[in-house]
Amino acid sequence: MSEVVIETQNLNKEFRRDGFSVTALHSVDLTVHRGEFIALMGPSGSGKSTLLHLIAAMDRPTGGDILVLGHNLRELDDREIAHWRNVHIGFVFQSYNLIPVLTALENVELPLKLTKLKRKERRHHAETALKLVGLGDRIDHMPRQLSGGQEQRVAIARAIVTDPDLILADEPTGNLDASSAQDVLTLLSRLNKEFGKTVVMVTHDPHAARFASKIRYLEKAELLPEGQAPADWSSAHA
Repeated sequence: MSEVVIETQNLNKEFRRDGFSVTALHSVDLTVHRGEFIALMGPSGSGKSTLLHLIAAMDRPTGGDILVLGHNLRELDDREIAHWRNVHIGFVFQSYNLIPVLTALENVELPLKLTKLKRKERRHHAETALKLVGLGDRIDHMPRQLSGGQEQRVAIARAIVTDPDLILADEPTGNLDASSAQDVLTLLSRLNKEFGKTVVMVTHDPHAARFASKIRYLEKAELLPEGQAPADWSSAHA
């Protein structure tokens, strides 16, 4: 069996709202091995994005442990977390999160500005990432000059430019038409199969989930046993 890169143990997350406690995740035990492509599915509010954000150390759990690439994230301080995330995690957002006043190349280059690479080296890496996602001819385009699918591919280039161990994607096709979504999913699959990247993707779309090698379902803040879907999910999403 390949190396375990993500392991959560009795993971819990609660939010406080208006004096009330809302349970977002309850007692989640998840194991992901290097080179897997995992889709996290489930109804809205089931905890999918919360789990992804905890894996990316963009939020902290209320209880339990989360070990990613051998680090217990609960033991790292904010400064250590920021460095760890920049080195190991490539995050793809549903809304692209590109900076509108920067070119595609400048957007992709941003994570590299936290490294010791010189400007020429940063530009080379950014160009290489854009070529990999099929946008080598769009390096000087602003986000407004790109289609939604192209913007998301720029976002993926930005996520992979540091050569991260994990690619985490939160509804990466949620704002795209069918053709653009197919291009993005094919790209994520290629990064997984050809480049050996471990991918964890949150999606509500069964078609998107079929690109993954394994699907795990959440329901009411709990991770269901492997191979089990919510009772009313199969018929509603056939």
